[in-house]
Amino acid sequence: MAPVGGTAVQDHVALAEIELCGDLIIAASAAEDRLSLESIDEVLKVAEEREASGA
Repeated sequence: MAPVGGTAVQDHVALAEIELCGDLIIAASAAEDRLSLESIDEVLKVAEEREASGA
């Protein structure tokens, strides 16, 4: 039984990964063919992350 009092733990990394997976699923379902590597990078915002990290 879960403790009363709102002691829920949130794993922000896991939540972010779940959101990214959802974004990929939506993109794949909207595509007529397989997603290219470039399309996957675009959905996952890889270029934006590289720019933000200074790479």
